[in-house]
Parts: sequence; C-alpha cells; structure tokens
Amino acid sequence: KMGLKLSIVGATGNVGREFLKILHGRKFPIDELFLLASFNSKGKKLKFGEEEIIVEDLNKFDFKKCDLVLSSAGAKIASQFVPKAAKSGCIVIDNSSYFRMDPSVPLIIPEVNPQDLRKIKKNIIANPNCSTIQMVMALKPLHDKYTIKRAVVSTYQSITGTGVKAVQQLENEYEDKEGEMAYPYPIHRNALPHCDVFQDNGYTKEEMKLTNETKKILGDDSVSVTATAIRIPVVGGHSESVNLEFENDFEESEVRKILNDFPGVTVQDNPDTNTYPMPIYAEGKNDVFVGRIRRDYSQPNSLNLWVVADNLRKGAATNAVQIAEYLIENKLV
Repeated sequence: KMGLKLSIVGATGNVGREFLKILHGRKFPIDELFLLASFNSKGKKLKFGEEEIIVEDLNKFDFKKCDLVLSSAGAKIASQFVPKAAKSGCIVIDNSSYFRMDPSVPLIIPEVNPQDLRKIKKNIIANPNCSTIQMVMALKPLHDKYTIKRAVVSTYQSITGTGVKAVQQLENEYEDKEGEMAYPYPIHRNALPHCDVFQDNGYTKEEMKLTNETKKILGDDSVSVTATAIRIPVVGGHSESVNLEFENDFEESEVRKILNDFPGVTVQDNPDTNTYPMPIYAEGKNDVFVGRIRRDYSQPNSLNLWVVADNLRKGAATNAVQIAEYLIENKLV
C-alpha cells in the first residue's frame, strides 16, 4: 500500500498545526487524514496544503480507521484515549508527558536512539519533552566521544511551549489589553523561573523531565543532569545554556566538528562575526543550532554550549514525524 491512514489528535493546537505544515512540506505518504480535537473544535476547518479538512470530535472517533496517530493533546487526554487507540491496532506517537517514563514505552529521538523503536510493545511511542530533545541532540555525539558525567542546564523557553493561551496572553500584554492569563504573572518584559508545576523536591516538572528523560534516551543512568527552566517572552524557540563535565578531555575544534557532523545539528559559532544561535532565526527550522562553544576554565574537562531550536518543530512536531518516517522506512508500520 502506498500511503497511511493518519490521524492527528489536538489538531487545532500549536503543535497540531505544525504537524500539518511539516507533513505537507515533507510529502509524507498519506492516504487519508483525520483531524481530531475536543468537542468545542468540532466542525472547524484546517488547511493541509491546498485542501481544507474538517475537524472531528476526538471522543466519537473510531481508531480502527487509521494506521498511525500523531498526538499532541496533553497528559490527561492522552491517558484516556492513547491506550484505546493503540488497542484498536494503530501505532500512536504521543507528544504528552504521560507515557515518557513508562519502561515499556520507547522514548525516541530518531538521530539518537532509533534502535529503541524495535522494542514497541504496546503500539505506543513517546515523543520527548521539547527542551530535552534539543539538549540531547547536542549531548549524544559528545557523550559517545568523551562520556558526560554531569550536565547543568538553564533554559530560556518560548511561550509557545505553553500553548495558544500563552501566545494570547503575551499579545494582550503587548497591546495593553485585559485578557485570560496562562501564567500567574505578566510575561511581557519578564522572565518566569517557573515552567510547569513545582514538585516536592523544589524543582518543576519541566526541570525533572530534563533529568529523567535524558537518562532514558541515552540509555545511561550515570549522566547527571540538573536544570533550571525559565519562561521568557519569546515566540521562535527554546534556548539553553548547557555546561558539561566529561570523563575525558577534548579539543574545542574537535567538539565543533563532532557537533556539526551530527545529523540535525548545525554549529553557528563565530564570535568575530557575532555568529551564534538565536530563537528568532531558529523559528520554522528543523535543525538544532549550537554555538558559544567554549572551554569552562573553572574545572577540568568541562565545556559550555548554547543550544537553540524551534520547540514546536524539532522539539515536538518534526521529531514525531521523523519517528513516523523511520517506522515506514523500516516497515514497522
């Protein structure tokens, strides 16, 4: 058969709309496309290339109609429908946090751990957190070469990661209009050291995702990660300041080459010409951009990096579509 019967859950959200652009742009083989969302969005029309497709009610949809589901609808909704969809025989690539740490569900970045896709047990594949994906894309080739002992990361995250409501909040504040708040404080001209909800240990869920998901994706519990996640009034993508301590020493020139040679990573690093990654230029692109590559002179075998990516693209939709492409290429779907 030529194409797949594909459904997108959460089609009207930030990531859902990005799925449509990327699937069309990459000429993904689709026989039939179903767009699903909550009852409130039923009947809306979304563009797929030149075509307009009517959004259907997720709760009424029969998943026996499709082979593959791309889902980005939040953990609560995922917990309800993903197992049903998987039981009805389709493979679900889920972008929520719900299944990521389930030992029986592979957590995948195709450039990093595609071999784990051979271990699909429940027809469910988890797409990692956006800030984890871009960081691990930079960590993987360096870990293979020098062995990472510890990573300290501070994130500067786009409001698009919170969703449509956050984008609206920033626009309202920018125009000095009253409106619904996605955050407990204004975000315009501000930085909130608060991404996701606080846990008993004083870290937010987002910060713990960086710690736990990195170990699972690299398949190595010895890599220590500590994180501080910050929301800033930016639209184009997430930025991360990453400090790495290695087992082995390195040459900066070799680090640049290793990173630039890794698929999906682009090095932008020349202080003489003010060349470094920025979210305003990462927006709409699928690569992870790395710059400000420099030795940390405060302790041995340590390195600083600045890592930027469009969180709706490689951080979410592109990564999920790449997983789907891998499944097709390797006849796993």
